[in-house]
Amino acid sequence: MDLFLQQLVNGVVLGATYGLIALGYTMVYGIVQLINFAHGEIFMLGGFGALTTYLTLPAGTPTAVALPMMLMGGMFVSVTVAVLMERFAYRPLRGAPRLAPLITALGVSIALQEIVRNFYPNAKTARVFPQLVDPQQRFTIVGDVSISAPNLLTVVVAVVGMVALSSFVRRSRTGRAMQATAQDPDTARLMGINTDRIIVTAFVLGASLAALAGLAHGLRFGQVDFRMGFLIGIKAFTAAVLGGIGNISGAVLGGFTLGLVEVMATQYAPEPFAGGAWKDAWAFVVLIIVLVFRPTGLLGERVSARA
Repeated sequence: MDLFLQQLVNGVVLGATYGLIALGYTMVYGIVQLINFAHGEIFMLGGFGALTTYLTLPAGTPTAVALPMMLMGGMFVSVTVAVLMERFAYRPLRGAPRLAPLITALGVSIALQEIVRNFYPNAKTARVFPQLVDPQQRFTIVGDVSISAPNLLTVVVAVVGMVALSSFVRRSRTGRAMQATAQDPDTARLMGINTDRIIVTAFVLGASLAALAGLAHGLRFGQVDFRMGFLIGIKAFTAAVLGGIGNISGAVLGGFTLGLVEVMATQYAPEPFAGGAWKDAWAFVVLIIVLVFRPTGLLGERVSARA
């Protein structure tokens, strides 16, 4: 029983990361119907931005100061790149056939990986990330089931970030403008809403959450890698589709569902399909099953289809 509960905890931690990144896909797709496959690299840049900030801090900087500074540095890098991406790569293609921005997103993804690999010092191998949150410190949940401090931090920041975004979209004036733009951008424009600004805001919010996930990832694993965003980004997109892309609550549910399925399947799937080597396969098998029987995802797609 303790083993099962421990796997459950591990799945929740993994799902928290997927959910945070999935919100970026959901925000952008919900407003402009764009699948931004470069969003995984925004997550990766958040991790490298946080690392760069740490390396510039004076030696001996307290953790309570270093962590917020690293978060701000990671967000600055992620948001800057996301805004430039939207302005120069996606906005000119807004009226083009949907295949054009999709291919562009893949190109931007690869370009960002190569830029980091070739220009960031020693980035051709994984860079060591400061473990400011002690991975040996564990908190008991029940019996022998526990969670490490970095994992607990990941879950906490994910929940806080998701709740904050949901509240912002539901209650703020900008959030209501985002909902209006998602439902009918032409009418929203006629009502005086600056849709370009709203779209940029969606990219900024998604990039901020991705940077938060990048910092949490570095603290959990003690390293960042220029390739880490691609597969995690694809899985986060899977989580967004699983929950119902365009649906904020669905992105959260999809992230936790995918994390739990991935962890549980590797532990309890029948041989020879068990083990860590099969975790990626099981994640996408679940996606296929959901799309076959419920194409709109678990909670349904909230954006209306637009030509």
